[in-house]
Amino acid sequence: MAITTCVFDAYGTLFDVAAAARVLAEQPGRDRLAEVWPKLAEDWRLKQLQYTWLRAITGDHTPFWEVTKDGLDWALERQGLHEDLELREALLALYWELPAYKEVPFMLAKLKAAGKTCAILSNGNPDMLEGAVDSAGIGSYLDAVLSVESVGVFKPASQVYDLVEERFACNRDEVLFVSSNGWDAAGASAYGFTTLWVNRAGDPMDRLPGTPTHVLSDLTTVPELAA
Repeated sequence: MAITTCVFDAYGTLFDVAAAARVLAEQPGRDRLAEVWPKLAEDWRLKQLQYTWLRAITGDHTPFWEVTKDGLDWALERQGLHEDLELREALLALYWELPAYKEVPFMLAKLKAAGKTCAILSNGNPDMLEGAVDSAGIGSYLDAVLSVESVGVFKPASQVYDLVEERFACNRDEVLFVSSNGWDAAGASAYGFTTLWVNRAGDPMDRLPGTPTHVLSDLTTVPELAA
């Protein structure tokens, strides 16, 4: 069946999650952050994801913003920066203004011109996602922004992927699900979606049930793939 609906993960897929630390490290007087920002950003993202997985297993759900703050606190402490409260607040503020990757607006515009339905399906809570979408200026290309908050569990729980069929009344084989997270693409493949893993880092394939249907290094050719 033809692809009618293109659904994107948000953080790391459409929005550059390393940008907050990178941008702040470029400011004058941020010498210590400039030395460690790549590792700080990596640890922040890793802990953010790990905490969603653990909370999904234990049932201790909390909004993604709380997970994001907890992950940052761990990453800051690892770098000996946890007592710099101004730095913490500055990083958190920038997380609401993450830029989209450079190819995202044109890619979404081409999908819409081709008549595809486009949406976000994210662990992020609605106000976080609204801030990121508005900051990146991509709201006009999206038919919906779906958050796990409506089901109270993080990806890759199947209840999250259910949201796509419920919102758009489409069949699973009409959906192209796109994520930069290998585990997310694998989970969506096992669920029944056609999937694209955006493997920006050139990582090995995850050893999980479900294998991504396609693998690309960025989002540029998604419209051609969807066609």
